[in-house]
Order: sequence, then C-alpha cells, then structure tokens
Amino acid sequence: MNKQMTAIIEREGSGYVSFCPELDIASQGDTVQEARENLREALELFFETASAEVIQQRLHDEIYITRLEIAVG
Repeated sequence: MNKQMTAIIEREGSGYVSFCPELDIASQGDTVQEARENLREALELFFETASAEVIQQRLHDEIYITRLEIAVG
C-alpha cells in the first residue's frame, strides 16, 4: 500500500533538512534529493516498526501548508 506524505525541505548550513509534518519525522542530506530519499527511508522504517496504535497517535490527518503575508518593521 502506498500513502502520500508531505516533505518540507530546507537548506541548513551546507546541507538540507527534510521534515514530514504528518508524523513529526525529520531527516537530512547533502542535496535536496538525498534529504528527500533519507526522509522516505525514515518514514518507511517508521511504518514497518511502529504499532498501529503509535501510528494513530502520531499521525496528523490534516496538514495545511500556506504562505502568509505579514508586516515587517
């Protein structure tokens, strides 16, 4: 079974950090692609090893990613 998850990737120092807000799981890599793949591996490992109860407790079903305009200064 396949499941769609969100990956937020941002530069941090000389590498990239990837984050899945649905499960609060993060990873990293030297490139965007590596950070993405490392996050995929971390998520797959989580689903392979976590109990259904733990998955249900951690899983956020509704995630909204949007941009906000704010006044600065």
